[in-house]
Parts: sequence; structure tokens; C-alpha cells
Amino acid sequence: MPASDAPASDAPTPDVPRLGRHYGNRHGRSAEARLAVLEAADDLLAERGFAGVTVEGIAARAGVAKQTIYRWWPSKTDILFEALAVDAAEFFTSPDHGELGPDLRDRLGQLATFLSETDSGAVVRALAGQAQHDPAVAARFAAEFVAVQRDRDREPFRRAVARGELAAGTDIDLAIDQLAGPVYYRVLVTGESVPRRFTDALVRRYLSPEPPG
Repeated sequence: MPASDAPASDAPTPDVPRLGRHYGNRHGRSAEARLAVLEAADDLLAERGFAGVTVEGIAARAGVAKQTIYRWWPSKTDILFEALAVDAAEFFTSPDHGELGPDLRDRLGQLATFLSETDSGAVVRALAGQAQHDPAVAARFAAEFVAVQRDRDREPFRRAVARGELAAGTDIDLAIDQLAGPVYYRVLVTGESVPRRFTDALVRRYLSPEPPG
């Protein structure tokens, strides 16, 4: 059958890539529909919270059949995890200024914006809350978001070690706890804002710690 006469299908194929959001229909109806579902899940969660998101609601918002969604994802939780992974991969860049201070300020500023000012941040907050009483969600949240994000956060430190700016034995994970921990605390616990002056101050304190009194 000629390609122009082939019927369109919204069934997934093994070679359909996971694309970033809002890039249009470059790979056929399957990719377009899949992205519409991920965007709809983000939007509904931001509007209604975790409990208010249903597969039926996502299908209606995305303009696809519910059966289409179930061919790709077993549950709304699976959709939200994939939406979060796609959004994070698109959102975070790896600024390289050749110096640790500016790199950390950009990295921490990105993290604060992502968690507190985007629909994706609402997904993080919802999944973190659900993880408190659902061991399966907790395991996935740790493996699919926390571990991946933590590896991203190691990048500026690895470059600084390679440049000789930090000692080879620097405890990078402890540094991430010191810098990112207060951001997560504000976002997930106190609900306070996370302005750039706050994240910049965290970087300054890490780079120039006060001597013990």
C-alpha cells in the first residue's frame, strides 16, 4: 500500500521517540496524541490535585480515546511519571561557565523554578505526597525522579573536580544535600517561595562557609 494511502493509527510503535513538549506533529499521530496526553495530565494535576486526576479526564482533555491511553499506560500514575521525566529532561540545561559559582547559581535557580513555578513542580509535589503512603510510588519516585535529578545536580561538581577547582575527594552528595535540601524543604514542607536571592545565598554560603564560632 503506498504511504499516502496508509491509514493513520494512534497505536504506539517501538521507534516512536519521547519528545519534548509543544514541538508539533513531526512523527505522526501517535507521537502527537502521546504528547497531548502528557500535557493534559500535567494541566489537570495543577488544576485539581492528584485525587482529581482520572484517566477519563485526561482522555477528554487530550482529545483521545480512553482505550488509547490504556494501550500506553496502565494508570494515571504511570502517565504522571512519564510526563515528569519528559518535562525535566526538556527543562534542565547544563550551564558551563567554567567556574563553579556561576554554574551552581544557575543550577539551583533552575531547580527552584522547576519545583515551585511550573506544572511539573505540581507533579513533583503530588507524587512526593502520594509516596508517603504508597510504597510503590515511593520506590518509583526515588528511582525515576530523585536519582535522575541528583545525577543532574552532580554535573557542576564533576566539572569543577575535573578543572581542579575542587579536590578529588570532595563529598559531592553532601554538597547537593546542603544546596538543594533547603529548596526541597521550602517547596515540599513550608510552602515558602524560593526566590533567586535565596538560592544565590545558599551558593555563597557553600563556597565561603562561615568559620565555626
